[in-house]
Amino acid sequence: MHAGVGDRIQVHGRTVGSAEQHGEILEVRGPDGAPPYLVRFADGHEGLVYPGPDCEVLTHAD
Repeated sequence: MHAGVGDRIQVHGRTVGSAEQHGEILEVRGPDGAPPYLVRFADGHEGLVYPGPDCEVLTHAD
């Protein structure tokens, strides 16, 4: 998975009834766009994300 600052990340709910989370990538800490990513989510909290199979990166071109 590769991303850049300003790209969006979408975390799909893992269980029935879990809401999806959306956020903006503020910082890429891995080499060449690799994780982890510092993300600001829609509710305002920020966290370090190591994306799994339930994550999708939406680049500026998407």
